Amino acid sequence: MRKTSVYLSDEESDRLARLADEEGKSQAEIIRRAIASYAPCDPPKRVFSMAGCARGDGTSAADVPEEEYLRGFGRDALAALQRSQR
Repeated sequence: MRKTSVYLSDEESDRLARLADEEGKSQAEIIRRAIASYAPCDPPKRVFSMAGCARGDGTSAADVPEEEYLRGFGRDALAALQRSQR
């Protein structure tokens, strides 16, 4: 068994002491039983408002070669710079 410290609010600490007293158990036993019976809540279903609104063949942008995205990148800025230097 491993010792663990838990910070509780005054109300939580009072309730734990009251439960332990009422049941004739140690506070540690009450906490162990609470942990054993704990069941995590199911996370809420995520709904994406934009899901299904796009068209395309379903390929990923990650599958497009980087060079294709960079082709012509900065061309407009370069042309503007060249015009301003004339």
